[in-house]
Amino acid sequence: MTEFESVTVWLEKHRTGDPKALEAVTALVYNELRRLAAYYLRSERPDHTLQATALVHEVYLKLSSVTDAEWAGKAEFIAMAAQMMRRILVDHARKRNARKRGARLEIPLAGLDPAAPLRPDLEAIDEALDRLRQLHPRKAQVVELRFFGGLSPAEVAQVLRNTGVETSLRTVERDWRFARAWLENELAS
Repeated sequence: MTEFESVTVWLEKHRTGDPKALEAVTALVYNELRRLAAYYLRSERPDHTLQATALVHEVYLKLSSVTDAEWAGKAEFIAMAAQMMRRILVDHARKRNARKRGARLEIPLAGLDPAAPLRPDLEAIDEALDRLRQLHPRKAQVVELRFFGGLSPAEVAQVLRNTGVETSLRTVERDWRFARAWLENELAS
C-alpha cells in the first residue's frame, strides 16, 4: 500500500470515528506539514516566536477538534492543514500587532509572483483574500490551495472536484492567473 493509499484509508477510518486515525494520518504527512510550516516561517520576521514544529502541533490540535470533515485524500487533508496554518499565523500577527501598533509582519509574495517587489503583511493578504472570496469564491479557494496549501494545479483541480466543484485543470490555471493579478493589485493599493 502506498503512502497516498494509507492516508486515504486512515482518513476513512477518521470519518467513521476511529480515535487513532488522525494521529496516524498526521504521522504519515508530518514531514510534509513540517516542510510547509518551515516555508511559511522562513518568510516571517527573524524573531518570530513560533517554530515549525510548534506550528504543526497547533494545527494538529485544531484538526483533532474537527469532527465533520470529509477529506477524500491526502491533498485535501494537507490543504485543510495549510489553511489552519494560515489562520494561526494571521491570529498570531494580529495579537502581536495589537500589542505593538505600527509594527507590520512582512511576508513575501513568493507564491504569487517571485519577482514581486511588494512585501505585504499577513493581515493584508488575509483581508485581500477575504475580499476576493466575496467576489470570486472559487478563485480564492484556488489561491488558498496553491499558495497556502502548496498544491499543484492538478491537485487543486482534484480537491475542488472532490468538494463538488466541477473544475478542469485549465480553469484552475486561469483562476490562478486572475487571482494572482487581482491580489497583487489589491495589495499594491
